[in-house]
Amino acid sequence: MNDYLHVVHDGPADAPPLLLIHGSGATSGSWSEVVPALAERHHVIRVDLPGCGRSTPPPSFAVPRQASRVAEVLDELGLAHVVVAGHSSGGYVATSLAEQRPDLVGSLALVSTGPQLDALLPQPLILRLLLAPPFGPLLWRRRSDAVIRRGIGATMARPVAIPDDLVTELRGTTYRAFRQVLHHNGAYLAERNVPERLAALDVPALVVFGAADPRWDPSSAHDYDAVARVEYLPGVGHVPLIEEPAKTGELLLAFAATRL
Repeated sequence: MNDYLHVVHDGPADAPPLLLIHGSGATSGSWSEVVPALAERHHVIRVDLPGCGRSTPPPSFAVPRQASRVAEVLDELGLAHVVVAGHSSGGYVATSLAEQRPDLVGSLALVSTGPQLDALLPQPLILRLLLAPPFGPLLWRRRSDAVIRRGIGATMARPVAIPDDLVTELRGTTYRAFRQVLHHNGAYLAERNVPERLAALDVPALVVFGAADPRWDPSSAHDYDAVARVEYLPGVGHVPLIEEPAKTGELLLAFAATRL
C-alpha cells in the first residue's frame, strides 16, 4: 500500500481523543509506558510517522508534510479539537498540525521539544557515530539491539530499562529516514522557532522538560514561559516517557482534563 500510516488505538473509542506523536526516528511504541494510564480516560491514538516503524516512506519528510498526513488520519476518524502531545521532534509535527488545521487541535503538549536551534547541545558520541557519513550508514545497518539501547540510553539522565518491543520497532527506521527527519526538523526551526509559532496560535499549551536533558539545554524550556505552562521533571533526561512515565502521564492527564 502506498503512503501507508500505521495507527494504534487504545482506550474507549467514545472517550475524549488524545493523539500521541513520537520523536525523530522513533515509533508509536515510545509512548507504550504512558499509554495504560492515559487510556483509562481517553481514546488514545498513536501513529508511526511517515518512514518510521511500520509506516511507509513519504515523498517528503518536511515537518508540514508529516503534519498533513496526521491531519488526514484525524479526518478519517472524524475527530476534532483533539488534545495533541508530541515528544521531542514530534512536538514540531504537533505544532505544524495546529498551524495547518486549528480545527483539529484543541490543545498542545510538548514533551522534550527543543524551542530553537541554539538550544541544541553537543550530541552523545554514539549518536554522532551512527549518523555521521561515511561510516554512519554502514554502522546503522549493522547496529545490534545493544547498540540501539545504548543510543536511547545516551539521551537519558540515568539507566532505565528500555522495552524490548521498542528496540524491535526502531529497526524499521532507516538511516535515510532518520537523517531526513533531522534535516527537516532543523529547517522547521530555522524558519521560525517554536515559541514564536505558539504565540501565533490560539491554543492552550503545556511544555514538559527533563531538568537533566542531555540533548537540549534544559534552561531553554523557559523560552516557552510566555506561551505555555512549563513543567520541569527533576533528574530526568530527554525521554520522560520511559524515564518517568507515571509523572509524565499524570501531567498529561491533568492538562487534558482542563481542556474538557
